[in-house]
Amino acid sequence: MTPELQNYYEDRFDLFSHRGWADLMEDVDNMLIPLNNVETVRDEKHLQFRKGEISILIWLKTLKSVSERAYEDLNEKNL
Repeated sequence: MTPELQNYYEDRFDLFSHRGWADLMEDVDNMLIPLNNVETVRDEKHLQFRKGEISILIWLKTLKSVSERAYEDLNEKNL
């Protein structure tokens, strides 16, 4: 792993260790609850917009675990 990539992951893991990250994840959970209700979707355009919103929130929600797995995979390849 290059020093730049190592720093990238260290900075990302530092981000995950802050209280603000935990607060953001709580906010994301609260935002996903009403978004997962299709009864409020007016039309196809609104549905597509809603899918985009959910996609971004899920990306944020899984960022920590995906980053951890990628880091582990990179370390295993460097052994």
